[in-house]
Amino acid sequence: MSSGIIAIMIGVSTFLGVIGLFGLLWGLKTGQFDDEKKFLDGVRHDGEDELRDAAALDEKREKALKKQREKNYRPPD
Repeated sequence: MSSGIIAIMIGVSTFLGVIGLFGLLWGLKTGQFDDEKKFLDGVRHDGEDELRDAAALDEKREKALKKQREKNYRPPD
């Protein structure tokens, strides 16, 4: 291969590496990789029974929030 082709390949690969690095840094800065709840829930709820209990608890929490929103609802003037 000629040295011109090698120089182009090195330049393109360096450019793509810089784009990847900026993407990774952006993801870290904006919290794209912060999913602590999913990780902790996976550790906490190992079996099917625990997962069913967790799903029921989430449904109960959502119903309570919905009921509270309906209670505090005020139509626009």
